[in-house]
Amino acid sequence: MTVLPSALHKPITKLTSLTYDELAIGQCASVSRILTQTDINLFATMSGNVDPLHFREGAGNAVFHQPVGYGMWAGALFSGLLGTRLPGPGTIYHKQNLKFLAPIPLGAHVTASVTVAAKKVTPKGRHLVELDCTLVDQTGKLLVEGSATVIPPLQHLDQDAQSLPDLQFIAHDQLEILTAKCADLDPLPTAVIYPCDRTSLEGACDGARLGLIKPVLVGPQDRIIALARENGLDISAFRLIDARHEKDAAAKGVALAKAGDVGAVMKGSLHTDELMAAVVRRDGGLRTYRRISHVFVVSVPTYPKPLLITDGVVNIFPNADDKAHIIQNAIGLANVLGVETPKVGILSAIETVNPKIISTVDAAILCKMAERGQIKGAILDGPLAFDNAISKEAALTKGIKSQVAGDPDILLAPDLASANMLVKQLSFLSHADAAGIVLGAAVPVILTSRADSLSARLASCALAVLLSNN
Repeated sequence: MTVLPSALHKPITKLTSLTYDELAIGQCASVSRILTQTDINLFATMSGNVDPLHFREGAGNAVFHQPVGYGMWAGALFSGLLGTRLPGPGTIYHKQNLKFLAPIPLGAHVTASVTVAAKKVTPKGRHLVELDCTLVDQTGKLLVEGSATVIPPLQHLDQDAQSLPDLQFIAHDQLEILTAKCADLDPLPTAVIYPCDRTSLEGACDGARLGLIKPVLVGPQDRIIALARENGLDISAFRLIDARHEKDAAAKGVALAKAGDVGAVMKGSLHTDELMAAVVRRDGGLRTYRRISHVFVVSVPTYPKPLLITDGVVNIFPNADDKAHIIQNAIGLANVLGVETPKVGILSAIETVNPKIISTVDAAILCKMAERGQIKGAILDGPLAFDNAISKEAALTKGIKSQVAGDPDILLAPDLASANMLVKQLSFLSHADAAGIVLGAAVPVILTSRADSLSARLASCALAVLLSNN
């Protein structure tokens, strides 16, 4: 997950326009920048040039063996200098010649400069100024050189600079990191329950293609084969187990997991409650000594790390004891994801204990349980309202001193409805992506939605793979 700030470098606040007469040979202006993936992404979006050599995914097959910047990114730096520094606002481009001498590697610290080289008046009375243009890296190596000919501003003018528009470039690389962690792990045999629509069957195929899962398709065999043929999906390598309907498919898929034939169960196009009814059955289900709960792993563009939100699927109105188990499950998942001591924010409507609001009382109990070792391996704080849980500034404004506020790894919601709404609000209003996994069962249970993106579906599979290897 990556959020790109609206101002990618220190903004200019004051601008000065220099006229033809005010310009002198040798005058120079320069700007220094570090070429980041942000610059590359934004330039690709603007230009439509998605040549793989500019991105990590394709750089290994490119001539440079690492991502490189666009040559015309340097041209954009020169344009910025001409329009804001020398000659300044009102400058009109007449001609630009550039020679690209060496690639601009990702991470290069470059300095772009323009220098007044010549002034002339054309026979028609047009005033032109020629400027030398150079781009050098941090070692002084010349990467780009050339010249620009411009018509300078007609009058001297001092003015305030326009503020830059707010921009966010949304990339869910946090979820992609999960799939990357599975690169050296064997595919996980997975019962895909009732994959009877394109999204669920395609998700199984995508997971297999990336080597995350080895699907066993459980459902009406003829219908699945017809669906695959209709959508051009190759399922010839997958084992098929015939089932008459959703309930039958859920029972047979869970039985495969109980017998050890598969290491995970994945939801297809049946309803979540139909699958979970088979999972939680006391006779023939996948219960263990642990409480079963669900965790969303959410990639939020405005948050710097994955955010685990629980429980938005399984436990409807958990009491304090239930919540202790739900937190412990989430802590275990955070550990698997590499967070040694996760920070847990226990959410409510307010940040103080009010006996009339049960979730605030539960939060106080849970924090005391953690102090006494009844919840292990994490730092807990609560009750916290969402604003001061997620924002250190909001917490400080309210006088809250907390190791968790502004930096949680896990958010425990008061109940299923609030957790579910929180994740969907983040998804549909904040462009978040969310993977989902059920914990506490004998095997991981992958819960995907028809509205999930491809990266979210694959990340859910990756969570199951990582859990099964720990």
